[in-house]
This record gives sequence, structure tokens and C-alpha cells, in this order.
Amino acid sequence: MTYDMLLTDLTPLIISASIILTALVIGIIVYKWFFRILIKISNSTDTDLDDALLKSLRLPFSGLIVLGGIYVAMLYFSNVPQAILNKTLSVLLIFFLILVFSRLIVNAFDWYAQSLKGNTRTPVNSKLIPIGRRASVIIIYIIGTLLIFDTLGINISPLIAGLGLSGLAVALAIQPTLSDLFAGTYVITEGSVASGDYIELDNGISGYVVAVGWRSTKVRTVMNNLVIVPNSKFAETVITNYNEPRSSLNVIVQCGVSYDSNLEEVEAVCRGVLSALVAESDLAVKEFGSYFAFDAFGESNIDFWMFIQAKDRLASFTLKSELIKRIHEEFENNSIVINYPVRTIQIDTLSNVSEEDES
Repeated sequence: MTYDMLLTDLTPLIISASIILTALVIGIIVYKWFFRILIKISNSTDTDLDDALLKSLRLPFSGLIVLGGIYVAMLYFSNVPQAILNKTLSVLLIFFLILVFSRLIVNAFDWYAQSLKGNTRTPVNSKLIPIGRRASVIIIYIIGTLLIFDTLGINISPLIAGLGLSGLAVALAIQPTLSDLFAGTYVITEGSVASGDYIELDNGISGYVVAVGWRSTKVRTVMNNLVIVPNSKFAETVITNYNEPRSSLNVIVQCGVSYDSNLEEVEAVCRGVLSALVAESDLAVKEFGSYFAFDAFGESNIDFWMFIQAKDRLASFTLKSELIKRIHEEFENNSIVINYPVRTIQIDTLSNVSEEDES
């Protein structure tokens, strides 16, 4: 074999190797310098989303350049069938697209979770985002796999039909669980109830929310029992949240004094007790102040009400007890009477006497 013949045989190999090497160098340059410049430019923007997306595209885009170089290099080999080469390239392109979209979605979800960090009312970053991220990546991989099968000439119609029937059967079998899951998504994303809130349901169940999960919500009652409510029922019930819109709670005490009482003195005593309690107790909201007013002429007493505001529900119990004790003590010191239930019976004696005379 002469030198010219050997050179002729090695020319395609040399050209192919040169193309691959050139593509590899360009891919490294794009990965190390081009994207680094783009990331530095994106750092000057107000959002971090572009940084996350550029980092997601960095490796796949550089790999795509190398793949293009390999494809062009393979064209110089006449012994490689064009059909096989095209199918191989198509499969690799689909694989790279799967990689690109999956990385984009993962980084987008991570960026969104980071932007919501610190929002305790909607714990999306700890509950909803992980399952949404996994589901999105799984869907992308399923679609990509079906596209690869179709590219290779595999009929995917029976597979799609089988997946549809299987999905329908599974959905019917786990319908109650899916109902709780979707209701849990609603409860979590709405953010009206969070861990630590004191709530009361319309069926009388009340207590502190321990956890809001995908299938159920756990409530710890004041008797230290754990009540597990399925989310499908929890989302439909009427809920009173004592921590919203603020954790502070009004403490209302209703009472009454005898009709013989001096109402000016009663009001002065009550206002003095209220002001002293608000000033002395750390459990009271001092900015709210205190309120007093006579309410109605009752059957045995002149009724009145008074209220202050506690910092939370537990504090309201302590403040209410202390307020009742102080009011009772001051009423005794000032001889202010709270009547027991009283009934006045009037008897018409004259009509009774006349009836006896006639008999």
C-alpha cells in the first residue's frame, strides 16, 4: 500500500477526528467562558430566575455542540448507513431535550420555593413544590420515552391505550385517596390554616393544628388527644381560626348589678379594674385598651359588659379569670351587690277578701 493510498484511507478519519476535536473545544469554551459571561450579566438583573435557567442550559447546550460535531464527523464514514445515523442522532437529541426540560423545571421549582421561603402561612415550598417537581419530571421522561420508541419504529399506540386504561383503573381504585389529595392541595395552597393555629370545626372539634398533610389534617385538642380529619371533609367544613387575621383575641365578661346600685360608681370601679389589669399584665394587648358599657335592664340586675384583648387564646383564659376575680373583690370592697335571680309576686288581697265574703 502506497503512501497516497494510505493517506486517502485515513483522510475521512482525520477529518472526522478534527471535527470532533473542534466541537469538543467549542463546547468547553461555551461551557467555561460563554455561559460564565452570561451568568455574570444575569446577576445584575432584579430576579434570580434567569440565573437558574442559564445554569440549567449550560451543560446540555455544551453537550449539544459536541453531539453536532460527532454527527457531522460520522457523515464522512460511508460505511455507516444514513438511516441508522439519523435515528441515532434523533434519539440523542430527544435525550438531550429531556435533560434540558427536566433541569429547567427542577431549577424553576427550586427558585420558586426559595422565593417563597419564610412564608409560614402557605407552606408550598415544603409540601406542594416537591411533589409538583417530581410529577413534572416524570411526565417529561414518559413523553421523551414514548418519542424515542416512536423514532425507533416501535408502535406506541397500544402502549398509550394501555397506560390510559391502567390510569383509569388506578384512579377508580384510589378515588377516596385522590379526593383527600386534591382537597389537601386546596388546604395547603390556600394557607388559611397552618401548623400551630387554634381552630374550631362546625362539628365542635377544636384544638391546635399539628400538621396539614396531603391526606389528612391533624388537630390536637385541649384534652391532649389527636384528631385526624380527612382533607376531603376538612375542606368542606366551616372552620373558625382563632389565630387569623391576628392571634390576639377579645376577652368579654358580662355581669350585672342590683337595681339599687349607683351606676356611676359601678362604672368607675370596673374601669379602674380594667385599666389596672391591662397595665399590669403582659398577656394583655395594651394598645387595644379596655371598654365598658351598660347593656340592658335584666330580670334581676342591670346588665353590663366589659372587654379587653389578650395576645392569644391561652392568654385569654388567664385574663378572663383574673378579671372576674378582681371585679368580684372590688364589688365586695365597695358593697356593690350582684343579685341572685329574683321574682316579685303580687297578690290582689282585696279581690280575695270579697270572694270569701260572698261565699
